[in-house]
Amino acid sequence: MQIKLQFLGAAQNVTGSRFLLEANGKRILVDCGFYQERQFRNRNWDKFPVPPGSIDAVLLTHAHLDHCGLLPKLVNEGFGGKIYCTDATSEIAQIVLADSARLQVEDAKFKRRRHEREGRKGKYPERPLYTPEDAEQCLPLFTAVEYKKTVKLGDGFEASFYDAGHILGSSIVEVKITQDGEERTILFSGDLGRPNRPFVHDPTIMENADYVLTESTYGDRVHRPTEDIKKMLAEIINETKKAGGNIIIPSFAIERAQEVLYYLNELMLKKEIANLKIFLDSPMANRVTEVFKEHQEIFDKQAKEFMQNGESPFNFPELTMIQTTDESKALKGRKGTAIIIAGSGMCTGGRVKHHLVNNITRPESTIMFVGYQAIGTLGRRIVNGEKNVRILGQKYEVAAKVVRVPGFSAHADRDEIFSWLGGLKKAPKKVFVVHGEADSAKALGEYITNKTNWNVSVPEYKDEVILD
Repeated sequence: MQIKLQFLGAAQNVTGSRFLLEANGKRILVDCGFYQERQFRNRNWDKFPVPPGSIDAVLLTHAHLDHCGLLPKLVNEGFGGKIYCTDATSEIAQIVLADSARLQVEDAKFKRRRHEREGRKGKYPERPLYTPEDAEQCLPLFTAVEYKKTVKLGDGFEASFYDAGHILGSSIVEVKITQDGEERTILFSGDLGRPNRPFVHDPTIMENADYVLTESTYGDRVHRPTEDIKKMLAEIINETKKAGGNIIIPSFAIERAQEVLYYLNELMLKKEIANLKIFLDSPMANRVTEVFKEHQEIFDKQAKEFMQNGESPFNFPELTMIQTTDESKALKGRKGTAIIIAGSGMCTGGRVKHHLVNNITRPESTIMFVGYQAIGTLGRRIVNGEKNVRILGQKYEVAAKVVRVPGFSAHADRDEIFSWLGGLKKAPKKVFVVHGEADSAKALGEYITNKTNWNVSVPEYKDEVILD
């Protein structure tokens, strides 16, 4: 029995998920993600470690950019196989890739102008990594798969998708490989969700695996209960309204924006916050919200009951979906307190940067972070308390109140990951801890080892292992 596994991303870092399996003359790539951390972004430009045309298929766990964002580059360099994922993931990923391509074209243009003005060259090429046309080339390759259905990938190679409970359509991918009458099962957790979250089901408990790749984004901590989240949201919003400022919420367009709306609507219905104007200023989040509306069949019981009672977190009087750039710019001059939700979630691009420029120097305003901020991102620098930050090429003093609402994440924490692993009926041959910064991944690895005495590894970038 010989299976080669390569860690081509999300190895002691949080983005750029890519794992290559080779067996039975086949090459299968699990995820093809974009690096978002500044110190790793050069890897997006690197030549693929194997010829993309030699890869037979891609198994996509979910539609976040750090899991699907390099697909256009892969296709542009020769990949022509199928991209297997759930229907919701397929729809959302296509929105994400189109948006990513558009932003890269805009950013490249902006950088060229800035560097020409400053008489210098940037660290990265002043051209987009891929274009909207490149993103469109991916679309015919997406192949939707139902949860729990098996996909045959070739001789002795098959995969099944199970609900990961992270975002709409997210999956745990189970790969089974058979050689000489022996079978090995490899589990890829993808981004593992949390129990009792709006919209999505709890992560599927998996009972059997020879090898497990588990994420570790929050592998060194435990989240706060949901009721604490609601209490914090209410306190922050009410204090900012009293001060007369705005609440700026950098948010991921997928799941996080919709979940924030869910909680804000609930707090308004319960009269725990005032009926403030809420602006969802993210064309991508607006499009993703339409996908949510179309796929209520995979909502969890709580969300279905909420919708059946005539309430909708996507359609209430205080909510305005911002579409055009002019509409976004007009928010700068409006009077009174408003809640502005905009991407990107780590402040690495998108319209949130303009809202930060307009509010970050205002002591009465609040920048509220509701998601993970990777090392090297603008969001992380703000959260870490830097007094001056560079936004759109200019330095700004951070005078606004900066708050972080912990526990809002759609990623499982240490105890939730361990509970998920505890569903296995017997010890796996090995657990690989991935998709977490080095300290977090190593802390989770040590925790699992101490609790179970299992064989645990925290691989590094480009490590290769043979699974027997």
